[in-house]
Amino acid sequence: MMTKVLMMLVLMGGAVGLTGQEPAPPVERSYVVETGTRILLNLLNSVSTKTAAEGDRVYLATGFPVLLGGRVVVPPGSYVAGTVTSVKRAGKMKGRAELYVRFDSLTLPNGVTRDFRSRPGSLDGSNRGELDRTEGKIKGDSDKIGDTSKVGTGAGWGAMVGGISSGAKGAGIGAAAGAAAGLIGVMMSRGPDAMLERGTTLEMVLDRDLSFTADELDFGAAGSADGRRGGEGLNRRK
Repeated sequence: MMTKVLMMLVLMGGAVGLTGQEPAPPVERSYVVETGTRILLNLLNSVSTKTAAEGDRVYLATGFPVLLGGRVVVPPGSYVAGTVTSVKRAGKMKGRAELYVRFDSLTLPNGVTRDFRSRPGSLDGSNRGELDRTEGKIKGDSDKIGDTSKVGTGAGWGAMVGGISSGAKGAGIGAAAGAAAGLIGVMMSRGPDAMLERGTTLEMVLDRDLSFTADELDFGAAGSADGRRGGEGLNRRK
């Protein structure tokens, strides 16, 4: 009898202990924008090798939403801050202008910020410069056509002046002299600067995962932005 009573007390105590335990907190879902994701950006300030210096800031805004699981993770209009890391102007004899830009941080409309070190992945086709994707380097235009035009214009003016003063022979001498003058002008002038004009469209390629909790993605009206269709396809890694 005593044994049965003891067993009942043990069982009752265990039941009380179980009912007194606090429920485990729910696991908060996280949203991860993976390394290699491409994010479309619009440049908010112009940058040029003519005026920029190492350390200058670059300001951009996202132009298209990034979605995960049907939820907007990075809304359009989120801010991206970058830095000019190196500037090289074009030489007088050879060498094209070079501009290095690095992306440093992303700030969502609600103020949530993530830091990283990313590079440009593509450049607006209307930009005359050339992007080196491996280094994130923007090269200025070589302007070979412009150089040829300068030499040709000099030759033309020289021929005209020489022809007026000395006939055909003078025209030939004048053309040679004019071409030489044009060539000297090309040699003394720098090549075109590398420039990113305000409004230029670029793609940023993430160099690391960006993780956000559901609470960090509370944007109010911004979070219900339409345009979800095709969003994940645009931002998917390539």
